[in-house]
Amino acid sequence: MKQKEDADLAIEVAQERMEKAISHLDDELRVIRAGKANPAMLSSIMVDYYGTATPLQQIASVGTPDARTISIQPWEKPMIPIIEKAIMAANLGFNPQNNGETIRIMVPALTEERRKLLVKQVKQEGEHARVSIRNARRDANEEFKKYEKDGLAEDLAKDAEAKVQKITDSFNKRVDDLLAKKEQEILTV
Repeated sequence: MKQKEDADLAIEVAQERMEKAISHLDDELRVIRAGKANPAMLSSIMVDYYGTATPLQQIASVGTPDARTISIQPWEKPMIPIIEKAIMAANLGFNPQNNGETIRIMVPALTEERRKLLVKQVKQEGEHARVSIRNARRDANEEFKKYEKDGLAEDLAKDAEAKVQKITDSFNKRVDDLLAKKEQEILTV
């Protein structure tokens, strides 16, 4: 019975790893811009806040007043030039402008060439997620083979492998759905 419990635990662990791969993919896709302004585009920016690298969202309010503009309202005015420098250093292709109170970033429309590059990037991120999912499946299947040597019934091992394959297929479908949605978002002018 212990091997069956171990097999169930291995399935759970594989499913958790696959869930993390989907979550990571979702985070990565959120950062890829699709022509519309989105505060998540700046989520990777770290600002030097009194000697400490701090996420932009922790020292300023970031919003989108319209579809082409990102507005950054620092909680401390002396931080404006430092935030501007951090945005430029992040090399996201944005040109921040400040009026002494807030920083505005105009999000330029995407060119056809840039859209194709972004779609390529999206597909790469999807492939990374698929590799993580396959690795989780492989590790679980190796565990089942080990448990089988330790006395787990062969049919239980086969059932566990089939269950993991079914979970893997559902996670791959989720990856495909996320990628299709993001590609559609990027290619929509």
